[in-house]
Amino acid sequence: MGFKMGIVGLPNVGKSTLFNALTQTAAAEAANYPFCTIEPNVGEVGVPDTRLEKLAGISKSQQIIPTRLTFVDIAGLVRGASTGEGLGNKFLAHIREVDAIAYVLRCFEDGDVTHVEGRIDPLADAEVVETELMLADMESLERRRTPLEKKANSGDKDAKAQIVLIDKALDVLREGKPARTASIDKEEAQEWRLLQLLTAKPVLYVCNVDEESAADGNDFSAQVAKRASEDNATSVVISAKIESELATLDEDERGEFLAELGLSEPGLNRLIRAGYSLLDLITYFTVGPKEARAWTIEQGTKAPKAAGVIHTDFEKGFIRSETIGYDDYVSLGGESGARDAGKMRLEGKEYIVRDGDVLHFRFAN
Repeated sequence: MGFKMGIVGLPNVGKSTLFNALTQTAAAEAANYPFCTIEPNVGEVGVPDTRLEKLAGISKSQQIIPTRLTFVDIAGLVRGASTGEGLGNKFLAHIREVDAIAYVLRCFEDGDVTHVEGRIDPLADAEVVETELMLADMESLERRRTPLEKKANSGDKDAKAQIVLIDKALDVLREGKPARTASIDKEEAQEWRLLQLLTAKPVLYVCNVDEESAADGNDFSAQVAKRASEDNATSVVISAKIESELATLDEDERGEFLAELGLSEPGLNRLIRAGYSLLDLITYFTVGPKEARAWTIEQGTKAPKAAGVIHTDFEKGFIRSETIGYDDYVSLGGESGARDAGKMRLEGKEYIVRDGDVLHFRFAN
């Protein structure tokens, strides 16, 4: 289990090139014309984590299984998509299924790659995308509100509660603000998520820059970073062209190529970390001679629910978790060393799993 991120943006900003590079596939066609992606492409990548490799080495695991990140490449939006322009609502629907949305913004000059609106302005691009998503949300909410109002007038409490949330969303949307800016109580959070609003999802601004700007960004990406800071959001600088070239190299060649460009790691790593931070996710590990495996959970998850990520039976029959911190596991040479040093803890149902924990769950069949 990882997380699912939708990749959206205007045509010809580098979405499909980035998708191809990140998933190391040719599933999405990258071409210099709008709508080269005619179906949403889905690709999975293993999340790079040096800790997993270290744990596998200590335990002599036969197999290493990283957690997974799913990318959904969605066709380029254009002004008017919410009312059916371009490929319209067909593709807006696919965005509802993701955990977070990456707005890929063109932050490079290239006369050979046309821009659908004839200019290079990443902030304007972001506004077009967000406006279309907001308009789609408004249309969806207004359509749902009418039948709910009839039920609410007849005394239906659930309908009344839903109308309250719908109105909260419509209030901010009509002010030109995304739904994620609405003030939602903790008690309303579950029902709020069920509304599946496009603009309620966390947003990551991905600045697609030229090769020369991959290390430090450029004036365009600086504008986006400023906007992200003001919006309490996150931005990442990445060069789709570099990522595309990296996808064709072996591990040694990648290291040399990155060093030549003044980069310490691929952009994929930065993108994943930003996504994890955006969604408040952490990783725990299960380690043994057969396999070393990484699992993704939300920060604050208790042990039984964390166990349920592996299998629902683990959560239902949870007894306890044998827990070793990552640093202890490594410094003490593995499970037996940690146990002998008193660093293996028996944790119960209220234990909140920490990032890097090495866990072994005990459960009743």
